[in-house]
Amino acid sequence: MIIMSEVIFGFETMRLDLEKENDISSINNDDVMEMIDYYMDQGFNYFDTGYTYHNGAAQEVLKIGLVGRYPRESFRIANKLPIWLVKSEADNEKYASEMLKNLGIDYFDVFLIHDLNEAFLPFVEKFKSFEYLQKMKDEGKARKIGFSYHDKSELLEKILEKYGEMIDVVQLQINYLDWESKLTEARKNYEVCEKYGKEVIVMEPLKGGTLFDLPAHIKEKFNENGMSLVEAALRFAGSPKNVTVVLSGVGNIEMMKENCKVFNPFNPIDEEEKDFMLSMADEIKKLIAIDCSYCGYCLDECPIGMPIPDYFELYNSEKMYSLHSFYSIYGALLATCPPASACTECGRCKNICTQKLNIPELLKDVADCFEGSYKRKIKRAIEKFIKKYCLR
Repeated sequence: MIIMSEVIFGFETMRLDLEKENDISSINNDDVMEMIDYYMDQGFNYFDTGYTYHNGAAQEVLKIGLVGRYPRESFRIANKLPIWLVKSEADNEKYASEMLKNLGIDYFDVFLIHDLNEAFLPFVEKFKSFEYLQKMKDEGKARKIGFSYHDKSELLEKILEKYGEMIDVVQLQINYLDWESKLTEARKNYEVCEKYGKEVIVMEPLKGGTLFDLPAHIKEKFNENGMSLVEAALRFAGSPKNVTVVLSGVGNIEMMKENCKVFNPFNPIDEEEKDFMLSMADEIKKLIAIDCSYCGYCLDECPIGMPIPDYFELYNSEKMYSLHSFYSIYGALLATCPPASACTECGRCKNICTQKLNIPELLKDVADCFEGSYKRKIKRAIEKFIKKYCLR
């Protein structure tokens, strides 16, 4: 069994501040550099990125704002092999080399297979991606290797039983809302990693912002227990003993300061606090219609460019708060985006969804909600889009 060090806050670069709201690549570099400087000054040093984050721009801003301004030994960088893009054994080297070049570094501190699940495992094995990661470690191009994981605990156990000797770390989705989930199996997945003595890095501690933006009566209960919503979520995620890093995506300096404060120093939750949070999870689950984590992977798969996470967030917000403004926002999105009703049901989004959602069916609910009751104002926009893009 490995001995774990004190848990720290990791800077995730999936949700950085943008200069243009509808351009995911338009990262506000000045804001990011301000956050990097504050984060490093607080004594933290773990940066998590991905080949597809912000369409590759997240790597670029780290190269400029971190690698180009700080000594290499002062920070750690984790990156991930986009296994859904790997079509041959040679592609392992292709993408790893490209990511090293994009970041301007000679080695990764942590290198992971991205989003390993039942659908992608056959390709990982066919193209020998585990063996390639081991080769990277042997050559000094990766200090630690492993994979990020979004699937059931039974499959995770099979993977670690077979490849456990190669694996240093597993990145898991852990938060108090998912802890007892039968879909994401956060607790069971963590327990498998603990059984095999694997270091755990936590992603989605706030579930894509879901646990930050909760109704007032839920927030009040957390305040009565002496915790903010952010503090509660981060402390829960970091308390299991094999967790070493809790990743959090921060979009501005105020979020960065709030996150750093929780981990400086870190105070694990006690059993009473844990029971309280799990009881709150039961209440929150009654309010959330679609259990989306806003990871955005479905966006690259949708052939018509539908903003699926945005639609799900609007739908969830409408179910929780029921404000007319949500219908206006949906109508405004249709100026540049296809409506939920334009889904072709190709199913590509289902294969990559980290939450195992039946996205095409859920989009029908979104369409019924917004297009049914707002039909007169958006009917023409919907018909125009379908005529232009879907009836070719």
